Amino acid sequence: MNPSVNDHAALIAAYKRAEADAAYKFGLIHTVAKKGPKAIQAAVETAAKAAKRRDAFAKKLSVLGVSLQALP
Repeated sequence: MNPSVNDHAALIAAYKRAEADAAYKFGLIHTVAKKGPKAIQAAVETAAKAAKRRDAFAKKLSVLGVSLQALP
């Protein structure tokens, strides 16, 4: 494999991890709902940061011409 394919694979793996992390952290919002508004706010902020990381990886993949719909 040439380095660019390895770079693509590493970026795709990072995107998938970020996507799973964002989904998990959005799920935490419902879990901490019983703990009060401060906990909810912290969970929302954490989820937003995770989504931002996911979107940054998605943008990098888009620039490289990798379709996110084609990813398993």
